[in-house]
Amino acid sequence: MFDFDTPVDRHGYYSSKWDIKEGELPMWVADMDFRTSPDIIEAIIKRAQHGVFGYTDIPDEWYDAYISHWQKRHNVTLKKEGLVYSAGVVPTISSAVRKLTTAGENIVLMTPVYNIFFNSVKNNGRNVLEAPLVYEQGRYHIDFDDLERKLSDKQTSMLLLCNPQNPGGIIWNREELARIGELAYDNGVTVICDEVHCDLTYPEKEYVPFISVSEKCRQCSITCIAPTKAFNIAGIQTSAAYSENRRLRHKIWRALNTDEVGEPNVFAVNATIAAFEKGAPWLDELRDYIYQSALFAKKYIEENIPMLSLYPSEATYLLWIDCSKLDCESINIAKKIRSLTGLFLSDGNIYGGNGQSFVRMNIACPRSYVIDGLERLSKAVRLMAK
Repeated sequence: MFDFDTPVDRHGYYSSKWDIKEGELPMWVADMDFRTSPDIIEAIIKRAQHGVFGYTDIPDEWYDAYISHWQKRHNVTLKKEGLVYSAGVVPTISSAVRKLTTAGENIVLMTPVYNIFFNSVKNNGRNVLEAPLVYEQGRYHIDFDDLERKLSDKQTSMLLLCNPQNPGGIIWNREELARIGELAYDNGVTVICDEVHCDLTYPEKEYVPFISVSEKCRQCSITCIAPTKAFNIAGIQTSAAYSENRRLRHKIWRALNTDEVGEPNVFAVNATIAAFEKGAPWLDELRDYIYQSALFAKKYIEENIPMLSLYPSEATYLLWIDCSKLDCESINIAKKIRSLTGLFLSDGNIYGGNGQSFVRMNIACPRSYVIDGLERLSKAVRLMAK
């Protein structure tokens, strides 16, 4: 029904992703190369045709769209009073760091994890305290003894949690999340939970919202949610912060408004409502398309690039590729791949933990791009192995 195969030329539209040299293929930053849902495009065009672009309020329909979507898709009932508008997940995280912690305190990251978490911490004068995930037999698991030590440190005030996890595409299960919430609550640590990839799980896989797990999880956390990743509208800059703890909700509301990221641009409301109320058919087809690309990539790597292995992701459109057999840090691997073939990947060093052994590939693009990217990757590995 929807066309994900036809390439969309993004040159000339000031795309950060496609600001590259001729002949290069960008498969790094996490935005998609697909046109968004036609219903979202229609809603934006309709709003643009009005021709007056003044200040915008948050209507009841915006709250209803979030509540309805999370109830239908994730079986969670959000409370209207728990939702606070924000111009983006990263602005929410950075505002929370500034408002809910003090300079010099520790903020725990379960690494490898989304690299911008490091920026939100370090740029605001706080300390990154890594709780590295344990990588054994090709899979990650949480070292809860280590996590408990980090969260019980008297200088620790916050945990930034990614669920589903970027870059590995891990869906944390209910027991893991319950233990995280218990440790955080018992130690007076606030959890900022980035759930922006939650709608991009593989077929038959469902993520577990942190707030759905326990009362301790609900009371110690602020959750960041948005339509931006799933519907490829990151440039619209729209999201929500959600908390059922009255004090934390007030704090994040004050933080967002102090930082002047608590008011919507003129298209943010309309795009969000259209995405959550009408975008489900498009989203379901997108998820299947990405999953088929992931299966294709897995088979291709196993058959053609045995020096590499693919992490068994359950969500996102990002491939986490183990390059440890190349015996070279990923920052150099990514540079060599780009210089040899023009394939632009993210190097794993920036995600912390054992990321120095990985590269990240974005497959949210037409299948022809995925094939091209994998062929370039295969060529680069062959040349590097000589």
